[in-house]
Amino acid sequence: MPSRERSYRVEAVVLRHTDWGEADRLLVVYTREMGKLRVVAKGARRLRSRKAGHLEPFTRVQLQLARARDMPIVTQAETVDAYLPLRDDLLRTGYASYVIELLDRFTYEEGENRPLYRLLADSLGRLSEGVDPFLTLRYYEIRLLDLLGFRPELTFCVQNHEEIQAQDQYFSAVLGGVVCPNCGPGVPDARPVSVSALRYLRHFQRSTFEEAARARISTPVQLEIEALLGYYLSVLLERTLNTPAFLRMLRQAPSPEET
Repeated sequence: MPSRERSYRVEAVVLRHTDWGEADRLLVVYTREMGKLRVVAKGARRLRSRKAGHLEPFTRVQLQLARARDMPIVTQAETVDAYLPLRDDLLRTGYASYVIELLDRFTYEEGENRPLYRLLADSLGRLSEGVDPFLTLRYYEIRLLDLLGFRPELTFCVQNHEEIQAQDQYFSAVLGGVVCPNCGPGVPDARPVSVSALRYLRHFQRSTFEEAARARISTPVQLEIEALLGYYLSVLLERTLNTPAFLRMLRQAPSPEET
C-alpha cells in the first residue's frame, strides 16, 4: 500500500477521551475532513508522552493518523488552538462542554461536514474570547439544527400551514415548529411561545453571527428562548442532556463576594 494511503492528516476538535488498555487513550474527535472519528493514541497516558498535552477535550489539533485494522492510530499531534481561557474558568468550561456534548449526541461517524466543523471551532473560539455566552450558545443551537436537518419551522403553522401572525403562538417539538393559536390547544405537546421570543429565533435563523449579535434581548426572553430550544433538543435526542443541569448549578451558586 502506498505511504500516502497508510497515513493521512486531519484537523480536528477533541470531543472526549477514555482510557484504553494499559497506557493508550481512545479519543472521539470531530474532524474537518472526515467528520466524527474514533482514534487511538498509543502510549498517551505515559508520563513522557509527547502527544498527551495536545489531546485534551475541546482542543483543536492537527493529527497525523495511520490506518489500522480497527481504528486509526494517532502518530503525531500538534495543537492549533488550546482555547486556554475555557480551562481557567469553570463556567466557561461548562459552556464549552455543552457545545461538545450537543455535537457528540447529534452526530455519528457518517462523513465530512465542513460547515458543522467550522461552527464548532467558531463557537469554542467565541466562548474563549469572552463573547456573550447566551448569544454564542443559542446561535450555535440554531445553526446546528439547520446543518443536521432539524431546522424548526418558525414562519408557518406546522398544523394548518398558514403563515403565522405577529402574536403569541405555540411551539410543538414533535411537529417541529410553531403552531398558531387556533391549532395550539389541540396539539398535546405544544408549549406557548411569546411573539418576542419567536421574533428573535427567526432573526437568528436568517442572520450571520455578526447580525445576530446586534439583538438586545431582555433577560425574561433569553430564559424563554433557552428553555424552548432545550425542550426541542431533548425531544429530538429522546434524552436529557447532562451539561445544562451543571450550568444551572454553577449559575445559581453564590459568587465569592456573597459568601
